[in-house]
Amino acid sequence: MPHLRDNRRGIVSMAIAMSAFNLSDALTKIATQTLPLGETIFVRGLFATAAVALFVLRDGSWRRVRDLLDARMALRLVGELGATLFYLMALVHVALPNVSAVFQATPLAMTIGAAVFLGETVGPRRWIAIAIGFLGVTIIVRPGLAGFEPNSIWVLVSVAFVVVRDISTARLGTSLPTSLVTLTTAIAVSLLGLSLMPFETAVSTVTVWSWPTPGQLALLAVTAGALITGYSMLIRATQLSETSAIAPYRYTLLVWAMIWGLLLFGDFPDPATLVGGAIVVGTGLYSFAQERRARGTA
Repeated sequence: MPHLRDNRRGIVSMAIAMSAFNLSDALTKIATQTLPLGETIFVRGLFATAAVALFVLRDGSWRRVRDLLDARMALRLVGELGATLFYLMALVHVALPNVSAVFQATPLAMTIGAAVFLGETVGPRRWIAIAIGFLGVTIIVRPGLAGFEPNSIWVLVSVAFVVVRDISTARLGTSLPTSLVTLTTAIAVSLLGLSLMPFETAVSTVTVWSWPTPGQLALLAVTAGALITGYSMLIRATQLSETSAIAPYRYTLLVWAMIWGLLLFGDFPDPATLVGGAIVVGTGLYSFAQERRARGTA
């Protein structure tokens, strides 16, 4: 079991990761107000690819590029691409706090995925918590009601792809260097953005690709930096600490979404989103506590 000091450092790293991820989301949303979504993904991906490539060259992991020819790695990429595409499709059209609130269902979905595909035991109380958590999601999304935003559904599709990505990553284990996996992901996501060029009218509010201005390039470079920081801090948190210690701090993402949403877009979640978000977070924390108790670490 890691030392308590390591757990504290892991918690700080997790909190930084969540703030960086949400800053990246906020800046991406700003970028898509003047650039097509595909172009935003492509240029952001180029910056991320260049930065990660330096790490791969430095640590020598490029020598293991043949090891990427693994079905689990291919499935991981499918999950990553689907998660990125559908999450950002929602982000273009839906307020940042609402997108983040729905995305908090990810840990609950991961519990289902772990039970179905990894054979992990989930007791009846956790199943009840999961059901209540997804009830909270329906309160946020409000299907069939006047406040329903159809594009919110894309977040749930993204959550499903996140489960595919994380389950395949768990099966992949530590057999591949993290930097090489990250570089492969960055390249794949960049190509995803390029492939969206013919479909911008379906996914974007700005539909015509144009050469980015220096300001737009700077914005996307910072966005890529925030994204890389988030991944780095998330990996650091995972390496330093017990999963049960840091997992609840994933929910700080929702706090940052409210802060950035208010400061940058003037968006603040309405009462239904706050209530639904509280239910999702509460059931997620309960599920984490039950898992920790089951493992005898409480």
